[in-house]
Amino acid sequence: MAVTIKFCGGVRTVTGSMHLLSIDNTQILIDCGLFQGRRDEFYNVNSNFSFNPQKLNACIVSHAHIDHCGNVPTLIKKGYRKKIYVTPPTKKLCDYMLPDSGYVQEEDVKFVNKINRGKAVPLRYPLYTKKEAEASLKYFRTLEYHKRFELAEGVDLTFFNSGHILGAALVTFDIKTSPHPLRIAYAADLGRYNMPLLRNPEIPKGIDYLIIESTYGARTHDSIEEAQEELKDAINMTIKRGGKIIIPSFALERTQLMLYFINDLIKRKKIKKIPIYVDSPLAVNLTEVFKENWEYFDEEAKRRYMQEEDPFGFEEVNYVSKTIDSKKINNITEPIIIISASGMCENGRILHHLRNNIENPKNTIIIVGYMAKDTLGRRIVEREKVVKIFGQPHNLRAQVVTLNAFSSHADKNGLVEYVKSLDRQIKKIFIVHGEEVQSEEFLKNLKSLQFNAYIPKKDEVVFLAKPRI
Repeated sequence: MAVTIKFCGGVRTVTGSMHLLSIDNTQILIDCGLFQGRRDEFYNVNSNFSFNPQKLNACIVSHAHIDHCGNVPTLIKKGYRKKIYVTPPTKKLCDYMLPDSGYVQEEDVKFVNKINRGKAVPLRYPLYTKKEAEASLKYFRTLEYHKRFELAEGVDLTFFNSGHILGAALVTFDIKTSPHPLRIAYAADLGRYNMPLLRNPEIPKGIDYLIIESTYGARTHDSIEEAQEELKDAINMTIKRGGKIIIPSFALERTQLMLYFINDLIKRKKIKKIPIYVDSPLAVNLTEVFKENWEYFDEEAKRRYMQEEDPFGFEEVNYVSKTIDSKKINNITEPIIIISASGMCENGRILHHLRNNIENPKNTIIIVGYMAKDTLGRRIVEREKVVKIFGQPHNLRAQVVTLNAFSSHADKNGLVEYVKSLDRQIKKIFIVHGEEVQSEEFLKNLKSLQFNAYIPKKDEVVFLAKPRI
């Protein structure tokens, strides 16, 4: 029996996770994420697969972040018609994430074509539309954690909790090879220990081959307790000045985590009660999914829910879906907290809040997530004196506070400790999902501990078991 892994995406970079597991004639796609880059590269990379989607037997999606699930609609457009296996919370989250991705692409193309109108430039088209994304959802099938399922003849699938976001799975495959079976584990993305809301990452036994992320393979996080103290101080100082707190936040996971922390600070009387506006239709919908799936939380969060305490729906929180209600926020003059998407300040309602508040020195912009190079969020983090919003220059006079400790990814110490907790019989570790400097540092650390580790190249094929001659 021949068993191979082809690393089709998400290697030596942090987006577009996609790996092809082949067992003789059975082909299983592990994740189908969007590669995120400049517009032309985005379209070209995501439009072309290095395999035939029509020949796949199954697809597994580890979690609902777009860089892991966002190219599923293209897979369907290219002829895939089999099932896509996810956990129940991931299915609910994808019900909103994928159509939103299609909608954003449609709006982006409209904007670009409007600018290029009258020029000798071909019209652009979205990778997929909102309608096509909605159509792809009918292929999703749910599988609970720890339930072993026969995916194909001689191949069993089991989901374990990766502790990354709600519903995120550490995926294992048990393959009946001769003379000994193989167990392959896919740990992308891996969460942190003792994070609020989420359970700790689980450790499957008997792993032969591990595919693991390296997003923060060369970096460490500050403690969550320290980050919460800094969040408290930033909010209190802004309230004292009579200003507003603007928090650009990813709609999935980061928004819910911020609400959890702010609720805790209010309960402990560490900050004053002031109105909080969650201004993102997507974040509003995703937060409802969190509420509906509270049984997947850690024990402390579940205890709160069982005592009828909602960490996302406390008295001070106002969820904003309608555009007219979003505009009304601009008329508020007293201190408030605004949590709005997108996380990197490149699109969405956060741009309007920044335009209206960035020049007031009483206000504070709190950065709680990674800001990629060449984004408005990065320019704010770097405190450029003048930034452009909707093409117009604005003076950055608001205070900027950057809190890096709220990441839901394991840092370099967490990644190493996770690997050390595995059985020493592990044959090889493949390092993916990380910029090269992060992956290389992680590789060096694993090799110093005598692990057989390797960073594959894009589209490289590796044999895990070779056929007997």
